[in-house]
Amino acid sequence: MITFGPHTRIGVFLWRAFHARPGQVRRFVLWSLVEAAPAFVIGLAVARAVDAFTTHQAVAGLSWTFLLGLSWIFAAVGGRQVVVTLATIVEPVREELLTTTIRGALEAGRDDPAAVTRANLQVEVARDAFTGVIGSVKAFLFALLGAVAGVVALMPELLLLVLPPLLLGLGAFLFSLPELARRQHAYLLADEATAESLVTVTAALGDIAASGDEDHAARYAGARFDRQRRAAGRLATVTTLRTVVLGAGAWAPILLVLAYAPRLGATPGVVLGTLAYVMQSLTPALFNLASGLGESGVRLWVTLARLRAALPPPREETRRAEGVHTELKGVTFAYGPRALPVVDRLDLVIPEGEHLAVVGPSGIGKSTLAALIAGLVVPDQGRVTVGGVPAARLDRGQRVLIPQEAYVFRGTVAENLGDHDPRRMRQALDAIGAAHVKLQATELGPADRQLVALARAYLADAPLVILDEATSCLDPAAEARVEQAFAERGGTLVVVAHRISSALRARKVLVMDGTRVVAGTHQELLAASPLYADLAGHWDPRLRQVS
Repeated sequence: MITFGPHTRIGVFLWRAFHARPGQVRRFVLWSLVEAAPAFVIGLAVARAVDAFTTHQAVAGLSWTFLLGLSWIFAAVGGRQVVVTLATIVEPVREELLTTTIRGALEAGRDDPAAVTRANLQVEVARDAFTGVIGSVKAFLFALLGAVAGVVALMPELLLLVLPPLLLGLGAFLFSLPELARRQHAYLLADEATAESLVTVTAALGDIAASGDEDHAARYAGARFDRQRRAAGRLATVTTLRTVVLGAGAWAPILLVLAYAPRLGATPGVVLGTLAYVMQSLTPALFNLASGLGESGVRLWVTLARLRAALPPPREETRRAEGVHTELKGVTFAYGPRALPVVDRLDLVIPEGEHLAVVGPSGIGKSTLAALIAGLVVPDQGRVTVGGVPAARLDRGQRVLIPQEAYVFRGTVAENLGDHDPRRMRQALDAIGAAHVKLQATELGPADRQLVALARAYLADAPLVILDEATSCLDPAAEARVEQAFAERGGTLVVVAHRISSALRARKVLVMDGTRVVAGTHQELLAASPLYADLAGHWDPRLRQVS
């Protein structure tokens, strides 16, 4: 199995990706041999046919010509199978990159559909580039093998005229690849900086004109244009040198064969056959290899490097805690280095088996507190532990968080519940007051979607359950049934209250008012927290009189 992560070595990843399915690789090689039939036959057929026709052996000459045509039929059949087999090798790479990219975005908490879309496009670029690299390398290797075998069959001495300049040109090209990749990467970064500057300047055109700051804007964008121009020039220099080196390696064998092959005793047919190998097989394959590695290969390397850099660092291994006694000590959390803290120096203890309700105005930080307890976000200061284990490293099977926006997969209710035993699924639905929901139902309203998500959490048997306004679409009676079901099931229950009635059912209430956090029972808080008394009074006018 291939894996891609923030510390993956790209070369090793590509090598393992190609060899991940050995059976398909063997098929790919075998069909490539069939596809490469003309690379072996072309020069031999031309040489034998020319020599036969010059000695008036028409039947022999036509036979060799027919054999050449037949080899192209084999090549067509082999080529089709090569494409099909190559897809089975490359598609798992695409799936792994796509899965890793999306998982990385989710784990990093990036709610940016545009960023995910860009990453998906980069994955498609990597897949296409990987296909191009494999195809060009395969074409060159089999063209080289076919040509070498053919020249040996014609006249082995001619290999000394063909191979040395070809291999020297290839070696010089491969030596230049790292520098080409670096300059290609630099050009891509400069191009992106130019595009970003144009977007920035265009968006601020009105302000620029109003303030008379056109010169500054021109310098800002112009500096990036200059960097891109210089990067393009450096890239063009390497590309030009590459072209000259490849040209020398590809065309020098032709001149050497024309000049020296007759002196070595080669017949006209052998000379023409050798030239056919060089001009019709080796030279196109060499330039195709240069294009594949110099363009697709560099693009593949740069794209994978950028995908790798965008991945979040690997998560620390989770640990299973002995119990779910939860403590927050000096916890501070803010959404950004310059933002005001949402949670500020909070100390809180939630004993195992506690039923805690969290109340407070909207936007005060209740959902952030839920995320901190669940380990979905890490505090800027302080620590959150569950059973002595940092919340972010707690075994996922020991805690479950249900947010207000219930996520339900496409499919039946049974599939959403994990296809447990039907009787167990039915019992879970009945326990939370969802007896009317059918296991095979696929169309659900907002309330039923929340009930299905809650039943899924109920089936998980996690000892720490956090309901973050998870009953917002339910009526008060249904909400009470859900909270009662989780409380009776055992374990620790934390409810971010959608209604103040949730506080009456809890053994302990936490009030967040932005300046301080107060905890206690319902009766204690009516006297100790004006905010809580106010909230409770709005819910039941009689409580205002009590307070």
